Amino acid sequence: MLAIKNNLMSEGAARHLGLSYEALNQSVQRLSSGLRINTARDDAAGLAVRELMRADIAALRQGARNAMDAISMMQVAEGGLQIVDDIMIRMKELAEQAATGSYNATQRGIIDNEFQEMIKEIDRIANATNFNGLTMLNSASGTVTYHFGPNNTADDKITVNTVDVTSATLFGGSIRLTTQSFAGDALAAMTSALTYKDTKRAEFGYMMNRMQYTINVLNIQAENVLASESRISDVDVATEMTKLTRNQVLAQAGTAMLAQANSMPQLALTLLR
Repeated sequence: MLAIKNNLMSEGAARHLGLSYEALNQSVQRLSSGLRINTARDDAAGLAVRELMRADIAALRQGARNAMDAISMMQVAEGGLQIVDDIMIRMKELAEQAATGSYNATQRGIIDNEFQEMIKEIDRIANATNFNGLTMLNSASGTVTYHFGPNNTADDKITVNTVDVTSATLFGGSIRLTTQSFAGDALAAMTSALTYKDTKRAEFGYMMNRMQYTINVLNIQAENVLASESRISDVDVATEMTKLTRNQVLAQAGTAMLAQANSMPQLALTLLR
């Protein structure tokens, strides 16, 4: 029906043109952002899954950094034990020197003076060695728990025991080299102390190795979750470019047809002249 009040062809062409432009806008948005899901209206369920994955990725990456900090902390503690090791070797050497019968009391007193200074230095290292204000070498009952997982289960954390390498723990009390007998007792105490210290130092060593494996698996997990998140969220450029081209053609055709539809009422004017 030829009418001039309502141009139904124009209305239909305008509606289809609007749909084409909306689809074109969505394609441009996806290609410019690189994401298939930009708002919740694009894929509400996919958006929820993606955000959970992003949170897990962030937690896993931070967990890997936490594990690296743990290694750094234990390296500081193990470095302190390395110096204690050198000191104790010197102390055992002094005890061996004082245990022989070729030195008099005055000479043993000189040896003992150095020996006592070594003991003081061990105590100073045990109390002063710290990481971020946390000491690791002056308490046998302390623990440090490192967290590196997206949840809060036992599998998301590792607990490392602190150690006590103060002289009271290493030697069980005061030891001196002022007599040959005392020096012999000191030798036995040094052997026991060295064994204890080496055991504790080894604990830091294998815990650092374990932490390195933890870092490796966390990085792999973060990479795999990121790949999954990408498959859900990222745009397929080839497919979206195909849609963009189609929508561009439809928009151009819709614009042309809308112009034609708007000219149709002019036909009615020829009958009114």
